[in-house]
Amino acid sequence: MALRNFFKFREVPDAATAKPFLEHLEDLRWTVVKMVITLFVAMILCFAFRAQLVQIMQRPLHDIDPKIGALRALGITDSMTISFSLAFYAGIVLSFPLLLYFLAEFILPALTAVEKRLLFPAIFVSFMLFLVGVAFCYFWLLPKTILFFFNDTQSLGWLPAWTVQEYYSFVTRFTIGFGLAFELPIVVLALVRFGLITYEFMAKTRPYAVVLIFILAAVITPTPDMLTLLAMGGPMYVLYESCIWIARFTGRKANLTES
Repeated sequence: MALRNFFKFREVPDAATAKPFLEHLEDLRWTVVKMVITLFVAMILCFAFRAQLVQIMQRPLHDIDPKIGALRALGITDSMTISFSLAFYAGIVLSFPLLLYFLAEFILPALTAVEKRLLFPAIFVSFMLFLVGVAFCYFWLLPKTILFFFNDTQSLGWLPAWTVQEYYSFVTRFTIGFGLAFELPIVVLALVRFGLITYEFMAKTRPYAVVLIFILAAVITPTPDMLTLLAMGGPMYVLYESCIWIARFTGRKANLTES
């Protein structure tokens, strides 16, 4: 019974008996509590495999040059702080479907029966897109980016001797940022489905969207250089263009259904 209550959608009141504002805050508090518990459990599980996580995260570095695979730990507590940081980001990846579900519980309580049946496939697709973004960054973009900075450092006559703190901050923010960026099509589909945006609106506001995309990329990227900014902003812009066509197709399909 407790587990069922943990995963059930919050009740939607009738118009005549609408919930007061404080009860909505209570629903929000309970949603946040469930998300925190889920993330904490996932984080503990990931922390138990911190040695394997370290090997996975340092593999792109070893592939470039095994000599710099041994990163320098400058802080006494780096072994624990970095392990907890890795476990936190890995916990986000592991618990991502449940975090989406709990968020949907609060934001979308008035779903119809058909829409509720579509919720789990939507969460699955969203999780797959997130994993695709993470994998795309880890297996293709991240090694190329690290290799560029490695060669650029050597071209200036410097010896690449990166610290644990700097390396893991760069890698985790870069990969998680790409995973979140690949969620853009799902967000657009949801906004179009609820009539909040249209194809015409997205096409008209394209120049402003490009600016916002690169501002967001500048916030997400772990370093302020132009190469990393373009590496993050470029795929996000391509995703936005694909979303415009998704919105156009979805809008046409909705119009045909209504007619």
